[in-house]
Amino acid sequence: MIDTPYLLFLGDAPDGLAAKVAQGIKDWRPENCAGQFRMEGCKADMKLPDMSLTEAKEAGAKTLVIGVANRGGVISKAWKQVLLEALDEGYDIASGLHNLLRNEPDLAAKAKELGRTLHDVRIPVVQYPIANGEKRTGKRVLAVGTDCSVGKMYTALALDRDMRKAGMKSTFRATGQTGILITGEGVPLDAVIADFMAGSIEWLTPDNDADHWDIIEGQGSLFHVSYSGVTLALIHGGQPDALILCHEPTRDHMRGLPGYKLPSLEAVRDMSLTLAQVGNPDCKVVGISINTQHMSDAEATAYLAEVEARVGLPAVDPYRHGAERLVEALAAL
Repeated sequence: MIDTPYLLFLGDAPDGLAAKVAQGIKDWRPENCAGQFRMEGCKADMKLPDMSLTEAKEAGAKTLVIGVANRGGVISKAWKQVLLEALDEGYDIASGLHNLLRNEPDLAAKAKELGRTLHDVRIPVVQYPIANGEKRTGKRVLAVGTDCSVGKMYTALALDRDMRKAGMKSTFRATGQTGILITGEGVPLDAVIADFMAGSIEWLTPDNDADHWDIIEGQGSLFHVSYSGVTLALIHGGQPDALILCHEPTRDHMRGLPGYKLPSLEAVRDMSLTLAQVGNPDCKVVGISINTQHMSDAEATAYLAEVEARVGLPAVDPYRHGAERLVEALAAL
């Protein structure tokens, strides 16, 4: 278990999306956040108290959580100095980076010397099976996106919250480092060996009650040339009964790929459903989740109405307005 409260380390994040790990923890587990630590030039802000390591320690923080998911997931020299100082201050450190804390000799040595714990949540701790494609009892819903970082995890968490409020049986199934840090369990899918990726999702979503929903956290996008593989593993391993399309409409290109435009919702709908029906011929697309955080209320309302009329599915921002209409669509299956 990772001790709370957390001090969220934002480093020198170039924008808010780079600190999406911290943002997710702050939005869904604010009671676990003592404050934030930002380096010079940091352009992310969780609207938490800015604290030094000493100040946060005196306020009760126990674990420094690296809240930045940079491209490649590396620990820079500048970050390293802060992490070493955190160990000296008495913190444990938790990270979801591909660059593992335990593989940094100076961090590992200091943690051992001081009796501190390094939590690498992006390490599989289970020997996952190869997927067999056998049908499982229970129901499953997966969020699929037009791009990375468009709100797939937020959609899943909002669905879980509102399904429980409606008296339905549901479980949020984390598949990335932020979800694992929020819930305490899950599969770090992008760190699983390729042959076992789909099998890990079968393992994560086993047989369950006929009226129970596993809400699978989406990753990547089938249209993102860097991360499409992880999306396909979720689709085939999850064998979803329902898909929710996720989109952030204010972008002019794919995340990290300036030469690639975002696909249309219709293109994502058609390709995702075709691939999902390989494993579950009865899968349906039931709704659309729009991330309207960069829109005014009036702009968001107008855009949601336009999308709903065009695609013919309920379109909502589940974080801004609630996921009730998506829940209703799932309950109707």
